This record gives sequence, C-alpha cells and structure tokens, in this order.
Amino acid sequence: MPPPLWLRQVQLLTAPGEPLQRQDALIDGEGRLQAWGEAAGRQAAALGSEPLAADGWLLAPTLVDPHSVLEQPFDGTAETLDSLSRSAAAGGYGTVALLPWARPWRDRPERLKGLAWPEPLRLLLWGSFSLEGSDAELAPHRDQLNAGAIGVAVGEQTPPLPLLERGLLLAELEDRPVLVPARSSALCAGGFVREGVETLRAGWPPDPLLSELLPLQSLLALAAARPDSRLTLMNLSTAAAVEQLRAQRPPLACTVNWWHLLADSGNLAPAQVGWRLLPSLGTPRDRRALRTAALEGLISAVAVHHLPLDAEEQLLPLDQRRPGVAGHGAPHGLVLPLLWQELVEGQGCPVERLWELLSWGGSAVLGLDPERLEAGSRRWLLFDPGRVWRWNAATSLSLAANQPRLGESIRGAVLATGLTEPASWALTAGC
Repeated sequence: MPPPLWLRQVQLLTAPGEPLQRQDALIDGEGRLQAWGEAAGRQAAALGSEPLAADGWLLAPTLVDPHSVLEQPFDGTAETLDSLSRSAAAGGYGTVALLPWARPWRDRPERLKGLAWPEPLRLLLWGSFSLEGSDAELAPHRDQLNAGAIGVAVGEQTPPLPLLERGLLLAELEDRPVLVPARSSALCAGGFVREGVETLRAGWPPDPLLSELLPLQSLLALAAARPDSRLTLMNLSTAAAVEQLRAQRPPLACTVNWWHLLADSGNLAPAQVGWRLLPSLGTPRDRRALRTAALEGLISAVAVHHLPLDAEEQLLPLDQRRPGVAGHGAPHGLVLPLLWQELVEGQGCPVERLWELLSWGGSAVLGLDPERLEAGSRRWLLFDPGRVWRWNAATSLSLAANQPRLGESIRGAVLATGLTEPASWALTAGC
C-alpha cells in the first residue's frame, strides 16, 4: 500500500457556505481523506509521514455533471460505460447523470436497469418525459422514478406545450426535476451556428435567435402557471435568453454547457473542434452574457453535456455531422482547468462560486445533497492551477473522436482524486 499523503498548507474548500482556508490534510494509502487541520498534522507526524508542500494546490469536493449522453454503454464505438467512468473520475467528477438519449431510448423501467459504476463513483439516470423521445405520448413517469430515475428529461427540443403541461398536471413527478431545452429545431432552419456578424463572415448556416427565444418564452409562462413543478432549463445559450430569465421571478433553475462559456463564433478557428453544438455555438456577446450570468448566480450549474462521436462520424463534413463536443481527452477532464483559467484567473471569480457551478449547483439540479469533504471519504480532488501539461491522443481515456484542444498545452490539472487508484496520481511534474 502506498504511504499516506501529508499535504502541507493546502487550500481547503470543505462545503457550501464555508470559506476557503489553508490547512494541512492527510490522505491514507487507499485514497481516503483522514483528517485536516491540526488533527491531520498530528496524525501524519505520528505515522512518520513526510510533508508535501501543497500551498498552491486546492483540495475540494468532487464535481457533479447534471447531464451527459451515453448512447451505447456496453458496445459503443464513441464511448462506453467503462471508458466514461475512467475519464470522468480522472477529471474529478464523482457524479454523472445520463440523459435518456440512447439506443434504445431509456423511457421505461427495464431500460434503466444494469447501468452502474463502482463506489465511490455515482452514476445517475434521467428518465424520459415521452415514449421513445418522440414527444407524442407520455412515458410512465412514476414507474421510471420507482426504478431509480432522478427525474425526467425531454429530447433535443422543447416538446409540444399541451404534452408538457399534461405531464406536469398528472403530478406523477412530485418534486422531481423536469429537464427541458428551450429549442425549436423547426425554427433553426438548418442553421447550426448562432446568427451574428461572425457567423456570416465565416460562412456558416445561421441559427436564428428565435429558435431559442420563442420556446423559452413559452416555458417561462408555463413555469409561472405551474409554480409547484420543478421545470429546469437545459443548456441556455444566448444573451437574449439570459435577459428573459433574469426578468422571471423567481428565476428558473437552468444549466449551461461548459463549452458555451469558453468558445464562440469569434474566437474559434474554422478547423477547430467545437463548432457543431446543440444548442448552437453562440456569438461573443452570447458568451459574455452567459459568463456574467454564471458569475452572478443566475445560472444554476455548468453541465459537461458530453456527447461523443466516433472516428467515422467525425470525418463527415461539418454540416452533415451530428452536433456534440467531448471534453478534452477524458470527456470531463478539461472542464475544471479551462473554466478555472476563464473564470477564476480571467474574471476574478471566487473559488467558492466556481464550485457552485461545477459541483453544488449540479447537486441541487439533481435533487442531491451537496458534495462536501468528509473524514473517511474518497470523494475529493486535488487540483493544481499552475500545472502545465500537453494533451495528445496517446493519453486519452475517452474513445470519443470529437475532442477539442487536442495537441495544445493546458494550464491547470487534477493531480489526484480519491475516485482513482493512488498509482495514477500525478503529484510530481512530468507524471
């Protein structure tokens, strides 16, 4: 068994509402957090451990992804249950919730069985709002909840409002969330990059703003009429939508795709991965508005919304390719490093607010207790904001072919987490 890990004066974030502090922490050879503060120093000294200078590192609870996609969990060529678990754990994600978008569609109790990860990882499943995701007939909501679904989600667009209202009126969902995107594929008119000057210059087919704005207005009106329902907006993507949400009292819970906070039609080179998204990639103004909304707390959580493509799909022309973007290498592995650089380093975002977006907000969306550091738990991560590493295909833990930032140098790395074996930890430069 590896020796205990004595972190000397590490930055410590223990739970929501607790300030960032600097203390010693002790992790045993099996990856369990034993103690922090003075108790950690005493226990480490009694064990004869050597302290490791960690004053620039952060020890914090694991991250939570409120929605991602895994279509073929056992025999997929783009991603499998096993590859997703390895890559999520390496990125510090202790909880991932999968949408019902699968083959076959996860819309009934028997299709929610057999999907699980070993402890301490947690895999959760969204049930389906409609049968086969067709938006024609309601799926058995209560049966899905009894089978373990955390809530229900719709497909890639807003379902017909009469069907949505009927599903809410039946009250089978009780206090469980209903995850709905504000999007009309008919109004997209074949466009796949949000309309704007940059889109026209690049020559991409524009996706009109109304494809998000009109469905959103209907959803906000429905939420106001049904205040007891837990309607949750999925992947808000435009500045106009942010303003609409801000005017709602109280504002609806909503998520944003991590890539919409990092990329836009003005800062992405034409050949880079990340143009084909669902919802569409926005303009620079859209990204600024989403970033502001995230910092001020209007956005509840950042979702990875991992939607992997295999190598054959990735070779198709952009306008024929399915929308989706995987995280960097590991589908979840770039989210914390890049958002740390964008929000904490670039915008002065407090670390506590970043964890609201990446961990505690996701737990709230899923109806879970917030993540926290606990003695004896393996649900922790150790992050070094200054570690520089280079991503290449040889180090990927994901099977996905649509990985952005491939071949680039990245600043910020998850050095260790109790979600993985201690032998995989990279506590020294060059590991």
